[in-house]
Amino acid sequence: KDDKDHDKKFDYRQVIGKLLYLEKSTRPDISCAVHQCARFCANPKMKHAEAVKRIGRYLLATKDKGLIMKPNKEGMECWVDASHASEWSNKSAADDPNTARSRMGYVITYAGCPMHWASKMQTEIALSSTEAEYIALSQSMREVIPIMWLLQEAADQGINFTNTKPRVHCTVFEDNEGAIEIANVPKMRPRTKHLNLKYHHFREEVKKGTISICHVSTKDQMADIFTKPLEEGQFTKLRKSMIGW
Repeated sequence: KDDKDHDKKFDYRQVIGKLLYLEKSTRPDISCAVHQCARFCANPKMKHAEAVKRIGRYLLATKDKGLIMKPNKEGMECWVDASHASEWSNKSAADDPNTARSRMGYVITYAGCPMHWASKMQTEIALSSTEAEYIALSQSMREVIPIMWLLQEAADQGINFTNTKPRVHCTVFEDNEGAIEIANVPKMRPRTKHLNLKYHHFREEVKKGTISICHVSTKDQMADIFTKPLEEGQFTKLRKSMIGW
């Protein structure tokens, strides 16, 4: 907050707009960084401008890269993760209560190829890591279920995506056991009773078996790349598993 104001050597808001377009089209690997910088468009500081330049240097070094589509499996999958209040600090909490919010991210793939992804701050403050993960799970399902319906309708009309009629089913990968338990077992718990209908809307699909929720190791959680900065080795590993390089 006390840093110098951006010196206006480049139009911060305009550059963020270009980066947002790029990350939504072919570069999901920059989603977290770009969305973090986008939060400060109203009053950017020099530190924010430096962060944008770092993204630019990363893109310059990887300008021959993009989104490599290699269909290697059948069906739709969703990888979802959340980082509970990862930006919270007792030094800045009084000036910026938004640091108590959790960042979540997800990527939806079909035949192993990413087709929709997001990195965003949660609008509500989660009281635990389980709650943050469950909110992220619920939000991702709002994207997954309409896509499933669309695929089912296309299949009913005779439009085949593979040589055989596809079974519309989504496997969701989550790395928090508590969130998986809440999603799979429709039971009211004292610590999570405030999670009302807003976040339980997809349980019927789980019950019918059209959505299955599986545990995955945090190290293999593809959506982790959308929730926080990662060390280079882990970032490279998840980038390769998601976009092929």
